[in-house]
Amino acid sequence: MRLGVLDVGSNTVHLLVVDAHRGAHPTPMHSEKSVLRLAEQITRSGDLSRQGADELVGAVESAKAAAVRLGCEEVMAFATSAVREAGNSAKVLARVAEQTGVELKVLSGVDEARLTFLAVRRWFGWSAGNLLVLDIGGGSLEVAMGVDEEPQLAESLPLGAGRITRTRFRHDPPTRSELVATSAWLEDQLAGLARKVAKWGEPDRVVATSKTFRSLARLTGAAPSASGPRVRRTLTDTALRQLLAFISRMPSGELAHLEGVSASRSHQLVAGALVAQGAMRALSLGELEICPWALREGVILRRLDHSNGADDTGAGLTRRFGAGEDR
Repeated sequence: MRLGVLDVGSNTVHLLVVDAHRGAHPTPMHSEKSVLRLAEQITRSGDLSRQGADELVGAVESAKAAAVRLGCEEVMAFATSAVREAGNSAKVLARVAEQTGVELKVLSGVDEARLTFLAVRRWFGWSAGNLLVLDIGGGSLEVAMGVDEEPQLAESLPLGAGRITRTRFRHDPPTRSELVATSAWLEDQLAGLARKVAKWGEPDRVVATSKTFRSLARLTGAAPSASGPRVRRTLTDTALRQLLAFISRMPSGELAHLEGVSASRSHQLVAGALVAQGAMRALSLGELEICPWALREGVILRRLDHSNGADDTGAGLTRRFGAGEDR
């Protein structure tokens, strides 16, 4: 079965196409993305701007055409924090559906945490024991923990790298006072999370996912993506502290030239590093292991677990391309 996953995030609209069936390892066949930075196109009134909505419609239409061209039998389309928090979310979603025929399912932050946890659990298996998972996105930080495939703890906090950049920094690079104030603020914001995590005991394995963590790990010496997904990659608190002292002095234009840093996300790298450092400190973590699977893979795995096409994240996540439709 060829499946497509269309992920409308705070920074990009990302289409991932895989060949997969139940019980098998999903094999990536194609990946493409459009950089929209939707979270930066939220107006003062809290709505997604007309330009942002126009660009979203165009990106979804382009992704749909690619999915059809590549022979996807189904496309699971979802949106996360940027669309979820827009005041005109319902209107934008209705417009996307009307003009493209694609119905975007808005995932809650808790569903993001649950599905990401599922992907990490499947990647590492039962031997990972009590698993703690962290994921930094553009708009939010997801944390999940548990011993099963369904986490006992699933939390989403509005501490994404893009959000912190927009709301806490006025300079590029941020000033020393901005860095100190943001670190102190993050410590306060994460104190409650630390208490919740502590209720579930000591984790046997601590894992991080997302582009932010992958970039930070690469900049601290982890193997490049060309080495393959099965190479063990880690991020330590010591290496992160040293890296932060270096990158916090560089403007985003220079950060974009560093290996492992994409131009579309370079402006929020420092904020992402601060969130990562804050979470590691709050949870007393010395090292994180990087997992190549995250939310999109979790959506695929959940779909494969339900052979009738249903999913437990709500209606509208699966779109089937029938024999005479959109071909």
